[in-house]
Amino acid sequence: MSPPTAAPAALNAAPGAAPTGLSGYQKLIVALVAFLQFTIILDFMVLSPLGAVIIPALQITPSQFGLLVSAYAFSAGLSGLLAAGFTDRFDRKRVLLFFYTGFVLGTLLCALASSYHFLLFARVITGLFGGVIGSTVLAITTDLFEYRLRGRVMGVVQTAFAASNVLGLPLALLLSNRWGWNAPFLLIVGASLVVGVIIVLKMQPVRAHLQRRPDRNALHHFLHTVSTPRYLQGFATTGLLTVGGFMLMPFMSNFTVHNMGVPIEHLPLVYMVTGICSMIAGPLIGRASDAIGKFAVFACGCALTILMVTIYTHLGITPLFVVILVSVALFIGVSSRMISSSALISAVPNPADRGSYMAISSSIQQFAGGIAASIAGLIVTQRADGTIQHFEVLGYLLTVTTLTSLAMMYLIQRHLEPRTILPLAVAAPPPPVAP
Repeated sequence: MSPPTAAPAALNAAPGAAPTGLSGYQKLIVALVAFLQFTIILDFMVLSPLGAVIIPALQITPSQFGLLVSAYAFSAGLSGLLAAGFTDRFDRKRVLLFFYTGFVLGTLLCALASSYHFLLFARVITGLFGGVIGSTVLAITTDLFEYRLRGRVMGVVQTAFAASNVLGLPLALLLSNRWGWNAPFLLIVGASLVVGVIIVLKMQPVRAHLQRRPDRNALHHFLHTVSTPRYLQGFATTGLLTVGGFMLMPFMSNFTVHNMGVPIEHLPLVYMVTGICSMIAGPLIGRASDAIGKFAVFACGCALTILMVTIYTHLGITPLFVVILVSVALFIGVSSRMISSSALISAVPNPADRGSYMAISSSIQQFAGGIAASIAGLIVTQRADGTIQHFEVLGYLLTVTTLTSLAMMYLIQRHLEPRTILPLAVAAPPPPVAP
């Protein structure tokens, strides 16, 4: 696939101009990467709700189960750093298929595990391969879609998180109740195989970045990426955004049940309604970021997040419908930040550095999330009756990180060079060769 010799007039449209519609091939690519992200996120999230089944089945302690959960995150973070020097040297489709194959094999090992140590090994393998897939997907979408269309693309791709909550987790729990805790992993393997086959058959090679002559020395390429000033600014902003969110999320279910008085049997309803609303809002947020500006949507998302976090963390006994309304508004604010920031930061790296940049950024998110959850665990306490104390402190910290990230994001969008917002290649199949 060759880059166009001249940028079409539409690519130079002024900010705020109405984006044109996506082609059939572009829609296929968006659907593929969104469903691929769905399988990755579901694999990462499915282990936690299975704890009540896995702990007695494998006869392990809660601390050992915690290691099972964190093993994926830390191995994913490590793999992103190790792969950063290599990913820009190959066709991105091949990179995606290589790591996705490893991810599927790792998930299959999870399904076949019958002991704690084997499952721990399987989670490490899954994380090592799965940790690079998210960054590769971002690099592909950045290469194939113009900057002015990336908001709507990210809006669809980010709905994978909500879909995993609404569709994936309930189905996984149903399968585990019927056939055992291994069954959800077999479900993920089956869905992943379907996605993999479609990628092999339908996705065109993504190698236009190779014509930019990427650095062939892996170590030099890695050091270049981690020492470029504007890249460091992007890494810091991404890490800060992750820290704020991961401080709050691990304790939200406990706070909802014990502090707000929501019966635990109603908790799935809260998540289901919140997830459905997030799935609907995601594409709309993406379109808005393309139409009115990515930073403008990011700023609105930050404002809504701060407002709703302040309200949420100070709630006491609350009617169920109010809890749902607050949760929906909070997650829409968070989604607005995620979608717009992903689209905006995609313009930071040069085309030849995108794979490396996205891999390092993904690793930073993994490590930042683990550190944030650990810090939050040192701040909050739980009384004998189950109520969470000092939860509002996490809200204050999230407010600080959100305001700081807003200022940093303003500097990023202000200093983006015009050449960084042009597409590397248009997401369309290569033209047919004349006979």
